[in-house]
Amino acid sequence: MLKRLGSLIGGYLVGWVAIVLITLFYQYIPDFEITTCILTYLLAILIASATWGLGVSVFMSVAAGVTLDYFFFPPVHHFDISNPQDWVSLFAFLITSVIGSELSARARRQADEANRRKNEVEQLYKFSRVLLTARDPIELRNEIPRQIVDTFKTGAAALYFPDKQETYRSGIAVPRLDAIRLEAAAAREDVAVDRSQGVSFAPVRLGSRVIGSFGILGSTVSNQTLEAIGTLIASAIDRAQAIEMLGKAEAVRESERLKSVLLDAITHDFKTPLTSIKASATGLLEDVAFNKEQRRELLVIIDEECDRINRLIGETAEMAQLEAGDVTLQFATHTVDELITAALKDCEGVQNTRPIRIHIKDTKCHVYVDSTWARKVLDNIIRNADLYSGPGEPITIGAEKKDGFVAFSVADKGPGIEPSELNQVFDRFYRGKGLRHRIPGTGMGLSIAKAIVEAHGGTIGVTSQKGRGSVFTFSLPIDRETREDN
Repeated sequence: MLKRLGSLIGGYLVGWVAIVLITLFYQYIPDFEITTCILTYLLAILIASATWGLGVSVFMSVAAGVTLDYFFFPPVHHFDISNPQDWVSLFAFLITSVIGSELSARARRQADEANRRKNEVEQLYKFSRVLLTARDPIELRNEIPRQIVDTFKTGAAALYFPDKQETYRSGIAVPRLDAIRLEAAAAREDVAVDRSQGVSFAPVRLGSRVIGSFGILGSTVSNQTLEAIGTLIASAIDRAQAIEMLGKAEAVRESERLKSVLLDAITHDFKTPLTSIKASATGLLEDVAFNKEQRRELLVIIDEECDRINRLIGETAEMAQLEAGDVTLQFATHTVDELITAALKDCEGVQNTRPIRIHIKDTKCHVYVDSTWARKVLDNIIRNADLYSGPGEPITIGAEKKDGFVAFSVADKGPGIEPSELNQVFDRFYRGKGLRHRIPGTGMGLSIAKAIVEAHGGTIGVTSQKGRGSVFTFSLPIDRETREDN
């Protein structure tokens, strides 16, 4: 306000100085046309009108009229005009200068209004971009007042929702934006501007329904912009709530799908061993003359199938733990040879049916891992290679240091993986399209291995050639002392 007043006073002073300078200029020029002097005054008045407005230009018009009468119209140096034509010229000058000033001031006001509206549109666009990127309704409600303050350069902003009696604020704390006035603004359902206190209130309207209100301090935005802000807020909150609901619905659908897939996989994998156990147990219970070797074979079947069921239950429990984040890794230093030996012990049945080749470039290399979980990675990948390899085909296990990690590899001589399926082999419950009905399994082993490796900060991947087998690789962190020695 003081800045504007100072600019206006400066305008009056400059206008007065301009009239004085023009008068002095023509006082020292002999034989000039009075019309030239009048046009010079008029030009200065129009420039002042465009710069400082109508008040300064009218002041200059009156001052120029008085100056013309005293210094230029005969009798000179008297406030008296003897020639009627001079009266006509003076009045024509005054009318022209005032009308021209008014037109100039009107054009200036229209230009200022156009610029103000342009700025408000740009601010609304910036505001809408920020709001429409938000997805969490709670975070959005906290963010809106801060964005109003930052975007529209206000002193403070408050957002109120009557359904939950919640108020969100940003900027300086002022009693003029209290909950009572915000509640009244929501009930009034219309824009209210209190210029004496410098506050504005507007409803947050979603269609024909008012869902809240907001107030701002020290803003000069128009009523239309206040209504637009309220509409944008309502749309953004409605959009965020819709996205949240859609996400929850999608999560429910995904959960149901996974439950269905898991139930199908577990049902299939339980049914096969249970059938074998049932058949073997029934045979033993019946009065059949089995010899010692036959009885032993049936008991081995029961034992192996029980282990298979136990492993299936363990995988399901591990998957649930990893997904829930209930796993706390107990890191310790272990040798690579120790880790591989422990995993092969878990896979003793695999060693009895096919050769296992081991290639370790540095047997003294140490890894910093949770051995219980890390050996499960090797265990699952080795069992996967056993399932998909032909009878008697070897499995090759390798390990070497690389970029602060130990890179493990497990190679098989199986049928290979289709290129289109390489990105899916580590997904939960995913199994190869061509072999899923011929080879038992739940599709959880590789998914569990991936989760464990990533929990250790490593990576896992696979390369494959159709008909020639696959190579699964994963990395685990090297022990700190080993890394420093390198």
